[in-house]
Amino acid sequence: MGVLLPKYLRGNTGEVYNPTRGSVLTWLNTYLKRRLQDFCTDSQNRKSKFVPGKWGADEDSETADPVENLPASPDAPPLLEDVRTWAETDSTGELRRTRLQGHPQVTAQVLILRRLPPETSWKALAAELGVPASTLSSFYQRQCVPRLRKFGESEGYI
Repeated sequence: MGVLLPKYLRGNTGEVYNPTRGSVLTWLNTYLKRRLQDFCTDSQNRKSKFVPGKWGADEDSETADPVENLPASPDAPPLLEDVRTWAETDSTGELRRTRLQGHPQVTAQVLILRRLPPETSWKALAAELGVPASTLSSFYQRQCVPRLRKFGESEGYI
Protein backbone atom coordinates (compact mmCIF):
# COMPACT_ATOMS: atom_id res chain seq x y z
CA MET A 1 0.00 0.00 0.00
CA GLY A 2 1.49 3.32 -1.11
CA VAL A 3 1.60 6.57 0.79
CA LEU A 4 -0.80 9.07 -0.72
CA LEU A 5 1.11 12.22 -1.65
CA PRO A 6 -0.30 15.55 -2.77
CA LYS A 7 -1.28 15.64 -6.44
CA TYR A 8 1.57 17.97 -7.36
CA LEU A 9 4.06 15.34 -6.13
CA ARG A 10 2.41 12.55 -8.10
CA GLY A 11 2.62 14.33 -11.44
CA ASN A 12 0.80 12.94 -14.43
CA THR A 13 2.10 9.43 -13.89
CA GLY A 14 -0.50 8.55 -11.29
CA GLU A 15 2.12 6.55 -9.43
CA VAL A 16 2.31 7.05 -5.71
CA TYR A 17 5.22 6.26 -3.47
CA ASN A 18 5.54 2.52 -2.82
CA PRO A 19 7.71 1.73 0.24
CA THR A 20 8.45 -1.80 -1.05
CA ARG A 21 10.25 -0.35 -4.08
CA GLY A 22 12.58 2.09 -2.28
CA SER A 23 12.88 5.01 0.07
CA VAL A 24 10.89 8.22 -0.17
CA LEU A 25 14.05 10.14 -1.01
CA THR A 26 14.89 7.81 -3.90
CA TRP A 27 11.36 8.10 -5.26
CA LEU A 28 11.32 11.89 -4.86
CA ASN A 29 14.76 12.19 -6.45
CA THR A 30 13.62 10.14 -9.46
CA TYR A 31 10.38 12.09 -9.71
CA LEU A 32 12.18 15.45 -9.65
CA LYS A 33 14.72 14.23 -12.20
CA ARG A 34 11.86 13.33 -14.58
CA ARG A 35 10.16 16.70 -14.10
CA LEU A 36 13.48 18.45 -14.78
CA GLN A 37 13.85 16.39 -17.97
CA ASP A 38 10.31 17.41 -18.99
CA PHE A 39 11.19 21.06 -18.39
CA CYS A 40 14.39 20.79 -20.45
CA THR A 41 12.57 19.04 -23.29
CA ASP A 42 9.86 21.71 -23.35
CA SER A 43 12.50 24.43 -23.30
CA GLN A 44 14.38 22.83 -26.20
CA ASN A 45 11.17 22.46 -28.19
CA ARG A 46 10.41 26.15 -27.73
CA LYS A 47 13.97 27.15 -28.68
CA SER A 48 13.91 25.00 -31.82
CA LYS A 49 11.15 27.21 -33.25
CA PHE A 50 13.48 30.22 -33.29
CA VAL A 51 16.74 30.86 -35.06
CA PRO A 52 19.59 33.03 -33.79
CA GLY A 53 20.29 36.29 -35.52
CA LYS A 54 19.14 39.86 -35.75
CA TRP A 55 17.40 39.66 -39.13
CA GLY A 56 13.82 40.73 -38.76
CA ALA A 57 14.12 40.85 -34.98
CA ASP A 58 13.95 43.80 -32.65
CA GLU A 59 17.33 45.31 -31.90
CA ASP A 60 17.08 44.08 -28.30
CA SER A 61 16.10 40.56 -29.31
CA GLU A 62 18.60 37.79 -29.95
CA THR A 63 16.14 35.54 -31.76
CA ALA A 64 13.56 35.92 -34.48
CA ASP A 65 10.66 33.79 -35.59
CA PRO A 66 11.32 33.07 -39.30
CA VAL A 67 7.61 32.60 -39.95
CA GLU A 68 7.02 36.26 -39.05
CA ASN A 69 9.45 37.23 -41.82
CA LEU A 70 7.66 35.37 -44.61
CA PRO A 71 5.91 37.80 -46.94
CA ALA A 72 2.15 37.44 -47.27
CA SER A 73 0.89 36.44 -50.67
CA PRO A 74 -0.13 39.69 -52.35
CA ASP A 75 -2.95 38.07 -54.26
CA ALA A 76 -4.50 35.92 -51.55
CA PRO A 77 -7.83 34.62 -52.82
CA PRO A 78 -10.86 36.25 -51.21
CA LEU A 79 -12.27 32.88 -50.19
CA LEU A 80 -14.60 34.17 -47.49
CA GLU A 81 -16.10 36.84 -49.74
CA ASP A 82 -16.52 34.32 -52.57
CA VAL A 83 -18.31 31.84 -50.30
CA ARG A 84 -20.56 34.57 -48.91
CA THR A 85 -21.45 35.80 -52.41
CA TRP A 86 -22.10 32.24 -53.61
CA ALA A 87 -24.36 31.48 -50.64
CA GLU A 88 -26.23 34.80 -50.82
CA THR A 89 -26.90 34.66 -54.56
CA ASP A 90 -27.62 30.91 -54.66
CA SER A 91 -28.01 31.10 -58.43
CA THR A 92 -29.34 27.52 -58.72
CA GLY A 93 -31.65 27.81 -55.70
CA GLU A 94 -30.20 24.59 -54.30
CA LEU A 95 -29.29 26.11 -50.94
CA ARG A 96 -32.77 27.59 -50.42
CA ARG A 97 -34.44 24.30 -51.41
CA THR A 98 -32.34 22.23 -49.01
CA ARG A 99 -34.42 22.39 -45.83
CA LEU A 100 -34.47 20.67 -42.48
CA GLN A 101 -37.49 18.38 -42.42
CA GLY A 102 -40.25 19.85 -40.28
CA HIS A 103 -38.48 23.21 -40.04
CA PRO A 104 -38.86 25.09 -43.33
CA GLN A 105 -37.11 28.17 -41.91
CA VAL A 106 -33.86 26.17 -41.58
CA THR A 107 -32.18 26.03 -44.99
CA ALA A 108 -28.65 25.26 -46.07
CA GLN A 109 -28.36 28.89 -47.16
CA VAL A 110 -29.33 30.22 -43.72
CA LEU A 111 -26.91 27.94 -41.86
CA ILE A 112 -23.98 28.52 -44.21
CA LEU A 113 -24.38 32.29 -43.99
CA ARG A 114 -24.82 32.26 -40.21
CA ARG A 115 -21.80 30.01 -39.64
CA LEU A 116 -19.43 32.15 -41.73
CA PRO A 117 -17.17 34.41 -39.65
CA PRO A 118 -18.17 36.02 -37.41
CA GLU A 119 -20.04 32.81 -36.83
CA THR A 120 -23.17 32.49 -34.75
CA SER A 121 -22.88 29.73 -32.14
CA TRP A 122 -24.98 26.58 -32.41
CA LYS A 123 -26.54 27.43 -29.07
CA ALA A 124 -27.65 30.88 -30.28
CA LEU A 125 -28.95 29.45 -33.56
CA ALA A 126 -30.85 26.74 -31.69
CA ALA A 127 -32.56 29.33 -29.49
CA GLU A 128 -33.35 31.58 -32.46
CA LEU A 129 -34.66 28.85 -34.78
CA GLY A 130 -36.30 26.65 -32.15
CA VAL A 131 -34.33 23.55 -33.17
CA PRO A 132 -31.86 21.58 -30.98
CA ALA A 133 -28.24 22.53 -31.58
CA SER A 134 -27.32 18.89 -32.26
CA THR A 135 -29.96 18.71 -35.01
CA LEU A 136 -28.66 21.91 -36.61
CA SER A 137 -25.07 20.69 -36.43
CA SER A 138 -26.00 17.33 -37.92
CA PHE A 139 -27.94 18.99 -40.76
CA TYR A 140 -24.96 21.27 -41.40
CA GLN A 141 -22.54 18.33 -41.56
CA ARG A 142 -24.80 16.25 -43.82
CA GLN A 143 -26.17 18.95 -46.14
CA CYS A 144 -24.05 22.10 -45.98
CA VAL A 145 -20.49 20.78 -45.75
CA PRO A 146 -20.77 18.66 -48.95
CA ARG A 147 -22.16 21.68 -50.84
CA LEU A 148 -19.39 23.91 -49.48
CA ARG A 149 -16.82 21.33 -50.52
CA LYS A 150 -18.34 21.09 -54.02
CA PHE A 151 -18.20 24.89 -54.33
CA GLY A 152 -14.58 24.95 -53.14
CA GLU A 153 -13.62 22.30 -55.68
CA SER A 154 -15.41 24.08 -58.52
CA GLU A 155 -13.59 27.34 -57.69
CA GLY A 156 -10.19 25.65 -57.33
CA TYR A 157 -9.84 26.26 -53.59
CA ILE A 158 -9.74 22.55 -52.79
